[in-house]
Amino acid sequence: MRRATPSPKSEGRSPKEGRTPKAEDVAEEMRFEEDSAFWTWGDDAEGELALHEGWAPAGPSPPDLEERTALFGEAIVRFVKTIPTGPATNRLIDQLVGAGTSVGANYAEAQDAVSRKDFRNRVGTSRKESKETMFFLRMVAVADESLAPEARRLWREARELNRIFGSIWRK
Repeated sequence: MRRATPSPKSEGRSPKEGRTPKAEDVAEEMRFEEDSAFWTWGDDAEGELALHEGWAPAGPSPPDLEERTALFGEAIVRFVKTIPTGPATNRLIDQLVGAGTSVGANYAEAQDAVSRKDFRNRVGTSRKESKETMFFLRMVAVADESLAPEARRLWREARELNRIFGSIWRK
């Protein structure tokens, strides 16, 4: 019977203890203080997004862009609950929810991209979804004119996200 002998290559290797996985490195870089939030929703005078002074970007995208896109998706979901259902709006509601929530979902996937090409593809998809959201917000504003002011506010945020993703995509 033959005995297994350890490989000379394996004897010289040191254990990988003490190494930090790459995902933890990225998470550490992306941490930010809760009180230094870049965007807040809601309670200001017009109910629009408010820019907090004193924040300086550390890289190509703000560290809270994933949170911002999630808040945008939540705002879209709340908005479509106010749209009356009917033959002219049912399809618009479905499309708006799909596109508006996909913006953040695709950006979240971009954060876990395995390559630069994969990252760029996911950011490009987020950009397209934000453009589609802009279109359907416009259609909702036409279908029910009483919702036009809120649709315009959401449209402006979708346009801003589209511009951010376009800038990231071009780099």
